[in-house]
Amino acid sequence: MNQPLNYRNTGFITSAPDIRHLPQDTGVEIAFAGRSNAGKSSALNRITDQKGLARTSKTPGRTQLINMFEVTTGCNLIDLPGYGFAQVPLELKIKWQKALGEYLQKRECLKGLVVLMDIRHPMKDLDQQMIFWAIESRLPVLVLLTKADKMKSGARKAQLLKVRESSKSFGGDVQIELFSSLKGIGLDQVRRKLDTWFGPELERQLMLAAAENGETYTGETLSDKSDD
Repeated sequence: MNQPLNYRNTGFITSAPDIRHLPQDTGVEIAFAGRSNAGKSSALNRITDQKGLARTSKTPGRTQLINMFEVTTGCNLIDLPGYGFAQVPLELKIKWQKALGEYLQKRECLKGLVVLMDIRHPMKDLDQQMIFWAIESRLPVLVLLTKADKMKSGARKAQLLKVRESSKSFGGDVQIELFSSLKGIGLDQVRRKLDTWFGPELERQLMLAAAENGETYTGETLSDKSDD
């Protein structure tokens, strides 16, 4: 099954301080993570074609929490707390870090991680730590070099190749792409990747629905068992 999802239907579900306050660990979740100035909220808003789905304020607020958005039943996008520049007490930063690590390592329905970083300042220590966390948890990673419109075409292509080359040292499944919320650069690639990650859950739902109706789902068509 390769039918694209309609990300415009995405809606806010809940905010939680840690995984113990999230809904049941079922379906498929794709998490978005990045430094506080990486443009994570703007990216989520552009991907879903909604202006206010994720808050873009730079002041700590809902960004302290794990925010869940439903694309369709069983397929959720997760907005993780921004890391890096937040002017908050060290104790709170440690608490956030613990919640992030716990989510990445223990949330069973997490099937992919999108790490966003400013194309002009990629692969900072915390960015690399986030990717290593994902690899240790055997999660595929999509790195988005955001604000790609801030560079001229030649420069951003050179930066993309440079980051792709450096990312080979991570091992694991790490894909690097350009992205711009303002210009829409990389938007189609991101949606296609999300579709791929959500695909198995959508197929599972179709198989269950077919079984309940006495039909067999073959991946392309449904056939009535009574005809066998």
